[in-house]
Amino acid sequence: MARIIAIDYGTKRTGVAVTDELQLIASGLTTVPTKDIFKFLATYLAEEKVEAMVIGEPKRMNNEASDVEEHIVRFRESVEKKHPELKIIRQDERFTSKMAFQTMIDSGIGKKKRQNKALVDQISATIILQDYLYNK
Repeated sequence: MARIIAIDYGTKRTGVAVTDELQLIASGLTTVPTKDIFKFLATYLAEEKVEAMVIGEPKRMNNEASDVEEHIVRFRESVEKKHPELKIIRQDERFTSKMAFQTMIDSGIGKKKRQNKALVDQISATIILQDYLYNK
């Protein structure tokens, strides 16, 4: 089997998570400056067998798309052009940042490290991917 990669896309930083090859466990991989995400993906996809990409879908409580959605749509279109072999899946990402922050607290991560937004993005990507695995 191949891995599944998850993206928590942001205009400044993008959190990345992946599954193991059996697609059982989601693990945080890294956070990449969004301006470098395609370079990162090209390198990662050349080194690892990946069959699908789960991209977070930010929605408001009334189910409307959030402001960043227009950027995510352009990102998705670019991924589809550059990597047509990847299956693209959208996954609701409401509350993932709050869940990531709570996970950091529950894990005993100190207050100073909890301010690290890159870590929050990486954990958010992991939560998005774990939610997808749980519901597929």
